[in-house]
Amino acid sequence: MQAWQVHEIGEPSEVMRYEDVPRPTPGDGQVLLRVRAANINFPDVLMCRGQYQVRPPLPFTPGLEICGETEDGRRVIANPALPHGGLAEYAVADEAALLPAPDALDDAEAAALHIGYQTGWFGLHRRAGLAAGETLLVHAAAGGVGSAAVQLGKAAGATVIGVVGGAAKADIARRLGCDVVVDRRSQDVIATVKEATGGRGADVIYDPVGGDAFTQSTKVVSFEGRIVVVGFASGTVPAPALNHALVKNYSILGLHWGLYNTKNPELVRHCHERLTELAAKGAVKPLVSERVPLGAAADAVQRVGDGLTTGRIAVLPDLAEGTAA
Repeated sequence: MQAWQVHEIGEPSEVMRYEDVPRPTPGDGQVLLRVRAANINFPDVLMCRGQYQVRPPLPFTPGLEICGETEDGRRVIANPALPHGGLAEYAVADEAALLPAPDALDDAEAAALHIGYQTGWFGLHRRAGLAAGETLLVHAAAGGVGSAAVQLGKAAGATVIGVVGGAAKADIARRLGCDVVVDRRSQDVIATVKEATGGRGADVIYDPVGGDAFTQSTKVVSFEGRIVVVGFASGTVPAPALNHALVKNYSILGLHWGLYNTKNPELVRHCHERLTELAAKGAVKPLVSERVPLGAAADAVQRVGDGLTTGRIAVLPDLAEGTAA
């Protein structure tokens, strides 16, 4: 089969190699899946760079979420078991963790309903307790993680403020349903958010960026507000001033979604049921900005790492080379 392999640590475009390798052999409790669609996540970039908390042995195949097909024909969503990731024609996954792919979504959308939307649901509902009528601020609102949080916030009845970088991403954030869009490249984020909220600030802030975005969050979070930390796409891990959190009376909440798979997997299934219901009603629909063939995956991973994409890029092994949608 064809698969992308990482033999050394570095930039994705430099270290990912497209190779002919044997199909992976499932271990105990695992199943072989034909990959129908794989979505690229920022952790794929970090794994290539050796900067992710999970460091699979070399060589490994990136690709953390897929829509796949079992040998008995079931269409499922899965997190492949590394080192046999999803940027390949076949992957393996733990059978107990397979989730049914929603009928309302195509393969690329179904794969994208997993990590980003599960992270959003757990962050907004399990950790922050977002309530209808509250104001939610989402950093990187046009990205894969941010776009999911925007849709989930609107589905929960919140007023959503989206922060983006650039006019094109601002247009996408508006189409996603943001009530207010702030272009950090041309607007003062702090002043604009304060004006939009009448000086009160946002009740919940969803931050997959870190760095300057976190600093801005601390200045626009409301009394008894909650900042949900889900990642550091900026490359800078902030060091929060806890005296500031004390004086302003806000909470800083960390979220490592993957931990729920081992600590409380039933909650993951419960979340998937809720997401499937929302998808069936049309309340959420993953933003898949591109669909590319397997041979174009390394370039796509690099573009995600360079911050040049919106939503999710889906890799479709059955898509003819030289085509994209």
